[in-house]
Amino acid sequence: METLQQKLRKYFIMGSQDCNRDPEKILTEAIEAGITAFQYREKGANALTGKQQIELGKRLRDICYEHDIVFIVNDDVNLVEPLQADGIHVGQSDTPVEKVRERFPNKWIGLSVSNIEEVNRSPIDLVDYVGAGPIFETPTKPDKKPVGVEWIKTLRKQFPHLPIVGIGGMNTTNAASVIDAGADGVSFISAVTKAKNIQQAVAGL
Repeated sequence: METLQQKLRKYFIMGSQDCNRDPEKILTEAIEAGITAFQYREKGANALTGKQQIELGKRLRDICYEHDIVFIVNDDVNLVEPLQADGIHVGQSDTPVEKVRERFPNKWIGLSVSNIEEVNRSPIDLVDYVGAGPIFETPTKPDKKPVGVEWIKTLRKQFPHLPIVGIGGMNTTNAASVIDAGADGVSFISAVTKAKNIQQAVAGL
């Protein structure tokens, strides 16, 4: 049985707005290439909403289930049940972790943390893993300053057994430095959605 740390090793995040071709094909190729977890993040300009968002989510979830890949939704607690997600990832300004845990006692919950103040005011004991970052610059979070791999080292020292995923700006040239710093996994969007060769990209992450 794989541990949560192992399942978080190559954590692919995607929504239709990130894709220049069929998201279902991209996800299937990414799974075949070796991703270990998937987060459905339909957010930002040109993102699907309402019925279309749910319909695409269900199709992507089915692909994950078929291949035994963890399926997590981003932010929206109202997507967890319709999409039968394995878990949800929330940020500091989303639904508070306490409320999420109360509503979903048996789901995986991930929380983004980017500095020690956020850690100190977060109920870390209620989450299953943290997303640490942004480690590097990323267009997904243009308003956030990169915190670098030192943030991974700080978290690992404070929480020796907590599953940690590096987030923000991951690519094939820098992912290894995040793992070396103590992260259990790396998350990525464009490193795969914009890859000319998804097999090579996932192997390099």
